[in-house]
Parts: sequence; C-alpha cells; structure tokens
Amino acid sequence: MAMTIHVDIVSAEASIYSGLAEFLIAPGEAGELGIYPHHAPLITRIKPGSLRIKAPDREQEDLIYVSGGILEVQPGVITVLS
Repeated sequence: MAMTIHVDIVSAEASIYSGLAEFLIAPGEAGELGIYPHHAPLITRIKPGSLRIKAPDREQEDLIYVSGGILEVQPGVITVLS
C-alpha cells in the first residue's frame, strides 16, 4: 500500500474535498508545488489553477479548480483554503 496524507480543501461556503491522497500538486505563485507524505511543514499562497490529487484507490487524478488561496502542509495533513 502506498503512503498517504490527509487532504482537506475548503472554501468559505463548504468543504470541497476531504480524504487521503498519495500526493497533491498545487499552482504555487512561483510554479507548481508537489506535496507528498512527510513533506516539510509549509504555508504559501497559491494562484488560480487546478489542484491535482492522486487518491490511493484511483488510477486517475482528481482535478479541482481553485481561484487562489492558501496552502498549509503539516506532518499529517494538507489544508487548502480557497
């Protein structure tokens, strides 16, 4: 089984995504950010674009469009506020 990390994507109105992921790719201000389990803690702004999430039980990546926001990486969870 692949290593996973919990991902929460939330907006002001609702929770958009909550679940385990093998990785998340986000549109950072200086380029794409690839976040895998055990990534160093991080807080950064993200620009408008697609978040790519690889769930452990799926072949295809999930794409979620965001209009910008904040990405926070902690040891056990990735949170995107959009």
